[in-house]
Amino acid sequence: MEARAIQRGVRQSARKMRLVIDLIRDCAVPEADAILRFSKKRAARQIHKVLKSAVANAQQAAQRQNTPFDADTLRVSYAVVNEGQTLKRFTAAAMGRGTPILKRTSHVEIRVAGADAAVAPPPAAPKAEMKEAKKPRAKTAPAAKAKKKSPAKKKKASK
Repeated sequence: MEARAIQRGVRQSARKMRLVIDLIRDCAVPEADAILRFSKKRAARQIHKVLKSAVANAQQAAQRQNTPFDADTLRVSYAVVNEGQTLKRFTAAAMGRGTPILKRTSHVEIRVAGADAAVAPPPAAPKAEMKEAKKPRAKTAPAAKAKKKSPAKKKKASK
């Protein structure tokens, strides 16, 4: 099962929020919850709200489908912060001029998925099996190894 939550127009720059969202990407929901709860960053509070909303959406979807639900088995499968609308303001500057102020906003999207729905990479083959699978290479003739040499280009001396 997969559920998502989006918060738009968060009054913080996307660059600052990405520092926090990178910490929880591909984590289990209880671990991500703990990371966000004890983070000192201001962005962690907004991202925590979105994470709780995504978990609540997953719970509601499970209730609608009449399936068992356990929030501890969920993982953050997708977490991204995009830039939102930039609010443009002006402040007073020297000699009667105005200087622009850019108040940046961002959009946060988090998707959580159950352990069965998460796509796991295929398991890698053990190294012992790989050594047995390799075949020895046939030796090539020395003439085949020789490469044609290209004529050296003359460099002009700069004064």
